[in-house]
Amino acid sequence: MLKSPSSRYLLRRLGQAVLVLAIVVVLQFFLLQLAPGDVADVIAGEAQASDPEFVRRLRLELGLDRPLWVQLGLHLQRVVTLDLGQAHSFDAPVLDLILQRLPATLLLMVASIVMAMVLGTSLGIWAALRARGPADTLVTFTALLFYATPGFLVGIGMILLFTVQLKWLPMSGMNDLYGDSPLWAQALDIARHLIMPMVSLSLFYVAVYTRLMRASMLEVMHLDYVRTARSKGLMPLRIVWRHMARNAMLPMVTMLGLQVSSLLGGSVVIETVFGWPGIGRLAFEAVFKRDVPLVMGVLLFSSVLVLSVSLMIDLIYTRLDPRISLR
Repeated sequence: MLKSPSSRYLLRRLGQAVLVLAIVVVLQFFLLQLAPGDVADVIAGEAQASDPEFVRRLRLELGLDRPLWVQLGLHLQRVVTLDLGQAHSFDAPVLDLILQRLPATLLLMVASIVMAMVLGTSLGIWAALRARGPADTLVTFTALLFYATPGFLVGIGMILLFTVQLKWLPMSGMNDLYGDSPLWAQALDIARHLIMPMVSLSLFYVAVYTRLMRASMLEVMHLDYVRTARSKGLMPLRIVWRHMARNAMLPMVTMLGLQVSSLLGGSVVIETVFGWPGIGRLAFEAVFKRDVPLVMGVLLFSSVLVLSVSLMIDLIYTRLDPRISLR
């Protein structure tokens, strides 16, 4: 018997996540069925085989001749057992391909989130403490500029400047060193490749977090508990970080959950521009080659990731604000 409110909450949220995931799987199955052609047509086209008998045998082997509800049932069964099928464009299991590309995408996403949160929070606090001054105007203008500039355009500009002109940073890929190279050299090599895609992917959210943190700080800095802290003679730095910034962070955490889902979409473009070997580039290649099992596998992984982050955000809320309880 689960008596703890947090245990009951987690169990309820997990049940909701499973239901949402099942709905997503069913919807993506039917949406992909609406696309013209099928996997057999794609395989036959790549093999340059126009024989109708060859296509018919392919459909028979892949189970595409069965009724739609039977195909859906088999697809749900494979999803439950983590058998996501075979990616015909790579001639490899879908799950293996996703797991191979997962570390690169997680590295890019985590680095982009950390940069956006740290830089956006710091600039927002700095602008709020100097509201309506020259520093506030400069930060607000810069944030608006970042907000209005597409990430892929920033990426192309960085390639032209730092790769073509200055030759400081590599243009594409994740690393150039392998095998016998020292670990510190490999880490430095990956970091050099990471800089431009990380900046391109995070600048938009640096602007969002800056504006959001500034507005939240201006809202809380005149509340009663802040005035009480000042009347007690606490150090200004302690008041800013302990009392003001902690409560102003709540809207930032909400935006963090939205950023993860947006990053998955944005990473498709950024990873393609920079040749970053992650899930986003894999999704682009799967759609370009009409690899239906791979597309469905990537969509399923993305849904699981977004649902997991949503649950983590709710747990973080309770740590930032003790008034919020899990019920």
